[in-house]
Amino acid sequence: QVQLVESGGGEVQPGGSLELSCAASGADFRRYNMNWYRQASRKERELVADVSGGGSTNDADSVLGRFTISRDNDKNTQYLKMNSLQPVDTAVYYCHATLFRTGWIDYWGRGTQVTVSS
Repeated sequence: QVQLVESGGGEVQPGGSLELSCAASGADFRRYNMNWYRQASRKERELVADVSGGGSTNDADSVLGRFTISRDNDKNTQYLKMNSLQPVDTAVYYCHATLFRTGWIDYWGRGTQVTVSS
């Protein structure tokens, strides 16, 4: 069982920055692929970025060059550094962990609100 707790959300002006953290409890953190999703009001949840246990990353086109995903396996924590934030980035951001054993196992955090507004 893995529990995920996000922090670092808040309100920021356009062009500003925030860094989200996701602290994971439970064993085998480094074996999980870690992801950040977001869900804006009245829209479907979308994948923002992912990072493998070994540190390989992928970013959605909408955040490429602005957001950076990373992880610290010794601290059981993943991060999302967000720069040049725009109103379209306003959403609830969710931490997600996946692992394939005999089938896919996944866990979600409760989310943290990010609001970009002038």
